Amino acid sequence: MIRKKLFSIACALIVWVIGVSFYLLSYYIPILENPERQSNIILALAIIPSACFGTYLFYKKEQMNPSYLALTFIIVAVSMDALITVPLFIIPSGGDHASFFGDPFFYILVVEFYFTVLYYGNYLTKKIKT
Repeated sequence: MIRKKLFSIACALIVWVIGVSFYLLSYYIPILENPERQSNIILALAIIPSACFGTYLFYKKEQMNPSYLALTFIIVAVSMDALITVPLFIIPSGGDHASFFGDPFFYILVVEFYFTVLYYGNYLTKKIKT
C-alpha cells in the first residue's frame, strides 16, 4: 500500500516536471505578444499528454481508484508549485503566492488536470478488466 502511494507520487512528480518544463520553454519561443498568456496556453495543452503519460506509467505497474490517483496528482502538483515553482520562477519575476494561486486560470488547469487523469485512468482500468 505504501509502495503504491509512493509510486503514484513519483508519477505525479514526473508529470509536474514535464508541465513546468513546457511552461518555462514556452517563454523562449515568442508567438503571442503576452508571454504569460502564451505560457498558460502551452501549459493547458501540455497537461493532457503529460497527465496521460503519468497515468499510463502508474497503471502499467499498480492499481488505484482513478479519482484517488487524480487527487494525488493534483496535491503533488499544487505542493510543488507552492514549494518550487512560485519561489524559483514567479517571485523573481515580480509575482507572489497570492497572485499565482489567485489566478482563475490556475484553477482551470487544476480541473483540466483532474479530469484528464480521471478519464484516462477510468479508460485504462476498464481496458485492464476486460
